[in-house]
Amino acid sequence: MNTALDKLPYGDPNSPEAHGRVKTPRLPDGVTRGMLIRDVVMIAWPSLVELVLAQLTSMVDQVMVGRLPGNAGIMGLSAIGLAMQPKFLLMTMIMAMNIGSTAVIARFRGQRNQERATQVFRQALLLNAFMSALFMVLGLALSRPLIRLMSGSGISQETMDLAVKYLNIQLYDFIPMGLAFTVTAALRGIGNTRTPMIYNTVANVVNVVFNYLLIYGKLGMPALGVAGASWATVIGQTTAFVIATITVLRPSCYLHIKLKDKLSFDKNIMSDVVKIGFPSMLEQLFMRAGIIVFTRAVAGLGDTMYATHQICMSVQAMSFMLGQAFANSTTTLMGQSIGKRRYDMAEIYMRKTRNVGICVAIVAATLFIIFRKAIVGLYNSTPEVIENGAKVLILIAASQPIQADQFIVSGGLRGAGDTKYTAFVIAICVLIVRSGLAVLLVTVLKMGLWGAWIALVADQMLRTVFMAIRYDTGKWKEMVLRNDARGLEKAES
Repeated sequence: MNTALDKLPYGDPNSPEAHGRVKTPRLPDGVTRGMLIRDVVMIAWPSLVELVLAQLTSMVDQVMVGRLPGNAGIMGLSAIGLAMQPKFLLMTMIMAMNIGSTAVIARFRGQRNQERATQVFRQALLLNAFMSALFMVLGLALSRPLIRLMSGSGISQETMDLAVKYLNIQLYDFIPMGLAFTVTAALRGIGNTRTPMIYNTVANVVNVVFNYLLIYGKLGMPALGVAGASWATVIGQTTAFVIATITVLRPSCYLHIKLKDKLSFDKNIMSDVVKIGFPSMLEQLFMRAGIIVFTRAVAGLGDTMYATHQICMSVQAMSFMLGQAFANSTTTLMGQSIGKRRYDMAEIYMRKTRNVGICVAIVAATLFIIFRKAIVGLYNSTPEVIENGAKVLILIAASQPIQADQFIVSGGLRGAGDTKYTAFVIAICVLIVRSGLAVLLVTVLKMGLWGAWIALVADQMLRTVFMAIRYDTGKWKEMVLRNDARGLEKAES
């Protein structure tokens, strides 16, 4: 995809825009506001469609499981919620290295260095294939202890057994899933969000079809309940991997991979990826540790309240997709702008993306408030679940604009390589604020589910403030210049 940035000459690393606090630079000659909005939207909308469809598929999983007869629906929802946290924990390093790959590939794309971008992609595939295999084996060996770690005293043994079965099935597909994620991250780095949208949409359709067949036992298939939902997800993820592989094997792909290419670790490339990815890994680990404490506090409220919480988390995850789609825009456009030394364009793209993203978030918040009971009722018809879930959705709606801004600014900082600060903020906010407040409000003050979600919104608000302050200081620019100097010294030596 060609952007307004492609029409501009390389910038001067000694220009005033390359140093100091973020200002409001004027638009370069030949660049219009319409062109900027087009660039932001052209990257964001395929990501938004892809992410929303993926989350819709997850929601369909839970809606179908939640409508199993009797108490099976509530136990099934709780089981999926318990299983997803260990899965995300095991995916932490893969996701972190993908953040590093996206940022480094985006810079080489900005420099028009296709060969180097492809080399980074090859290294990312090799690294993530190894890590996916390692964490698959580790997860299968520790699945039951991990589920027990997530469960509070209010979760039944039958629910925990269902969660273990769901998690184990997910782990069988860890390598194809990890490699598909790596392809998606690399394509986003070059600004190609349309291709991942296509293959993930196909995968989501496959997932939903097999949900219907395997959860309820239709068309001669076995009725597997919760396990059927997990197998359907695996089949869908494998479909995405196959199509993603075909995509990068085509000679027309910017990041073309040949089967005959010799894959071996390149120390210098790995160093660049890990330098950005490692702080992101710490960020994810801190976040997961905080979420484990948070989850245990809520799980102690029992199966019904935890099922309600899981429904609300599913709805909030859908809202995350809005912020994440625009975060992909800032990661890509700021990374490419920095690669071309156009710090003025990095700031302009950030400002424009924040404006558009917040407007979209306000629309989403309005819809959540209007349809809150209907949304919760899609998952489960139990009156207690609907009543409590609808109250929580008001909090979710109120947090939409600040949540979107936090995602967008964080994405831009990651595109600039400023991942250490984001890791620190996540550690403070999730590990201390969210989990600490949750334990206080839920366990000590007995505020129930409402208290847990007050803690979660407080975490989001604090993160937004910290990220905005960091971006405005302009310290991310100095980090880029220091990294460039180190790279030059390395090349000369």
